[in-house]
Amino acid sequence: MSMFQDIPVDVGVIYEGERIRRKDMFVELGGPDVKEKFELARVKKLEDVEDGKIVIIGLDIKDMEEGKTYPFGILIEVAGAKLEPELEGVIERRIHAYCNYIEGFMHLNQRYDIWLRLSKKSYQKGLNSFQYIGKVLHRLFKSELPIIEKMQVTFITDAEKVKELYPQALQIYEARDARARGLKDEEVDKFYGCILCQSFAPTHCCVITPQRYSNCGAISWFDARASANIDPKGPIFEIDRGELLDPEKGEYSGVNEAVKKRTLGEITRVWLYTAFGYPHTSCGCFEGVAFYIPEVDGFGIVHRGYKEVTVNGLAFSTLADSTAGGRQVDGFHGISVEYMRSPKFLQADGGYKRVVWMPKEVKERVKNFIPPELMDKIATEEDAKTIDELKAFLKKRNHPVVERWREEVVPVPEAVPAEAAEAQEEAAPAMVPTITAATLPITAGGYKIILKDAKIYAKRVIIRSVKSETEKR
Repeated sequence: MSMFQDIPVDVGVIYEGERIRRKDMFVELGGPDVKEKFELARVKKLEDVEDGKIVIIGLDIKDMEEGKTYPFGILIEVAGAKLEPELEGVIERRIHAYCNYIEGFMHLNQRYDIWLRLSKKSYQKGLNSFQYIGKVLHRLFKSELPIIEKMQVTFITDAEKVKELYPQALQIYEARDARARGLKDEEVDKFYGCILCQSFAPTHCCVITPQRYSNCGAISWFDARASANIDPKGPIFEIDRGELLDPEKGEYSGVNEAVKKRTLGEITRVWLYTAFGYPHTSCGCFEGVAFYIPEVDGFGIVHRGYKEVTVNGLAFSTLADSTAGGRQVDGFHGISVEYMRSPKFLQADGGYKRVVWMPKEVKERVKNFIPPELMDKIATEEDAKTIDELKAFLKKRNHPVVERWREEVVPVPEAVPAEAAEAQEEAAPAMVPTITAATLPITAGGYKIILKDAKIYAKRVIIRSVKSETEKR
């Protein structure tokens, strides 16, 4: 772009989706190893903003040590005659896209989960100051959102200053989220879609409703409506809700049509309130993962900041890999923390009656939205670290999922000669399970496959001895 001739690296949409591995990075800002990090947008009065001003509090890039990770904060202050505080979330979410326009500068996630990396190549090309990044953000915001008349950017790498501002940012996020609660999906005829993350997950399309926040947790229905109004051709767009096809699962004809169009036919159906069947797709910016635990027929929840392995022995990163990429994966569901505060949360699956484990930190954040009778029945890492411990905890606390457990015995079919089996085939009743089992192990080729809650249908079962098969050969 000609407007970036003074920037030492290229700037453009072609760099969206660029991943920078640790071995290729010069520095890392925020990320999973740093507790305090944030990005925040604030609407100010015109007289309180100096257009084009860029402030750096702490070390600039050129003063940083190669290979290290630093606390990080970005504060964007904007002003304009038509700007309202309700647009802060919309502006804030654009930081993700515009940072990723910069060659060799990777931005992941949002709000208090941001994770940025600068590549060695871009640093060597001269991208050695936040001044350059600030200029790019200033120009992109003002060119793509003309409603912004003035804008200034502050980059914070001083650990003490980040620590000071971090709780303030959390309070602002919570206040925004609280304003969006109360409106019901059935009370509106428009939903909104977001494809901001398609550079990382080409078949992902976020569907934002009053009772289902964006997966990233940064865009409410009100935010999405405001964004679509001020930038109709932008990444957030209006969806005609259409006919309600399934109120329990949350299937709408208009959502299906919009998602099919925006994913170029890859995703044709979406059920908004379940993790099974046609679950909402996940990008990679989600705040947490709801993951099915077949051993207890319930869900675990884990957030991005959890450092330990979960109760099923898998870390967040592993579960996220199984969830992300714009796929519909049964039992793996990218979610926002705010969605956990919604009455529609996993509605078709039983809601909190089906949730069996989550980190203590998450439980504390959503405690006011968990039914009181279930609070002490949902385990945390302090109650259970393994599946066996989880089972014992759930039984002791009489969690509702315990009622779903059924111990079934595997019937051993009577051995019948092959010729007799063929003769009896017509007499067998149609679609009756030949084998039903809570757990059915199958060993073959050196691998052991365990089928949980299996029902196997077969027209016939033929049991031959290995010796007889060998003699025939």
